[in-house]
Amino acid sequence: MSINIVLLEPEIPQNTGNIARTCAATGSKLHLIRPLGFSLENKYLKRAGLDYWNLLDIYYYDSFEEFKQKNDSNKFFYATTKSSNSYTDMSFSNGCYIIFGKETKGIPEEILNENKEKAMRIPMIKNENARSLNLSNSVNIIAYEALRQINFPNMI
Repeated sequence: MSINIVLLEPEIPQNTGNIARTCAATGSKLHLIRPLGFSLENKYLKRAGLDYWNLLDIYYYDSFEEFKQKNDSNKFFYATTKSSNSYTDMSFSNGCYIIFGKETKGIPEEILNENKEKAMRIPMIKNENARSLNLSNSVNIIAYEALRQINFPNMI
């Protein structure tokens, strides 16, 4: 088993392709929640994921509600810039779901407000012009911390 990376309404195909490649290389499952801001046939999506698509466990959902119904919400974590919790304060477990919002808006506030104890951020300098990291970079940072905590299952 490993971890689950969840993209809630991703908008940029290159980010999703890079994240798919990370998931394939780490044995993590990728969950995509519609609407997607691109076609799955997008050349940038395919190029960013290179030839890793066949190594990937990928799941699609039509809404966040459908995603919640089909997965264990007790294992959900929410990545956001709007939390005082650091991702390093979280206790990740095998099979956990790390949810990332769309590039332009993040995870909706109503979801974050209902899950404050499971919301986390990546520490950054205080500067109004440095609002957030790139989505694929954020996924990598948090995914590798979660994988570290569960001893890098099936990884060499």
